[in-house]
Amino acid sequence: MGAAGQNPSCCNADWMALLCPRLWDVPLHHLSIPGSHDTMTYCLSRKSPISQAQSRLLHLLGRVAPCITRPMVLKWSVTQALDITQQLDEGVRYLDLRIAHMTGGSERNLHFVHMIYTTALVEDTLTEISEWLESHPREVVILACRNFEGMTDELHEYLVGCIKNIFGDMLCPRGDIPTLRQLWARGQQVIVSYEDEASVGRHVELWPGISYWWGDKVKSQALLHYLETMKSCGRPGGLFVAGINLTENVEYVLAHPSGSLERMTLPNLPSLSAWVREQRPGPGSHCTNIIAGDFVGADTFVSDVIRLNLKLLWP
Repeated sequence: MGAAGQNPSCCNADWMALLCPRLWDVPLHHLSIPGSHDTMTYCLSRKSPISQAQSRLLHLLGRVAPCITRPMVLKWSVTQALDITQQLDEGVRYLDLRIAHMTGGSERNLHFVHMIYTTALVEDTLTEISEWLESHPREVVILACRNFEGMTDELHEYLVGCIKNIFGDMLCPRGDIPTLRQLWARGQQVIVSYEDEASVGRHVELWPGISYWWGDKVKSQALLHYLETMKSCGRPGGLFVAGINLTENVEYVLAHPSGSLERMTLPNLPSLSAWVREQRPGPGSHCTNIIAGDFVGADTFVSDVIRLNLKLLWP
């Protein structure tokens, strides 16, 4: 049965390597892959300015009452409690990287962003991922580079250069979606989804942005209804993501000043995980491919996603 049949308390750091050999020849878009939504939010900083992409109302509140606004924004921005290495150790293989050049920051220091900016730098984080992969040579990660707030063409070229230098031959150039066996044979461990068409056109190492089912709902039942509606429209081709994440807006945050995204999400994890367990992966099915959630280290979310691969063997 491999990793998918192990005790959920076991570490999932090498779950791809431990899959049943029959799954080594299944293209990645037919496997079920655990992901984290807004992967880097565990290191957001209340000392950082509010993102330029946020509403005028939030910026106004930040200027008028920063001691109240910034802690509140931080609580509603954090979607992950585990750091990047811990997420990889838990079994997360899709990393949602929202990249930005912070206004007033140094020329080439790129940060991650979700309403506010992270303390971690992009180059340092990519290096940390590369070092983890060297210790786990049969694990494959998908890096979804997105948002690109404040990014110029020059900064895109700088970022792509960093990606190439850090990962080197680990990068899988775009083409047909590979199987694990093919990737292992080539020594490739990284697929980079990059949501900037001009950059993708210039660099064969980059894949186009991956389709993401984003419900934008604050209630779990509304989110699940959205996901079921998307499933009824047909399975997208290639890699795609189902977002198992609840989403607040400014009005909701202002109406719940003492709340947090964690307090909103954790009570709903059982119902969201139950939906995950009901899915069926594989060719011709309606199941999701990559399943990205908030607070993925909580409950058994990652193990539930990994176990879906068993349904390819025993439908």
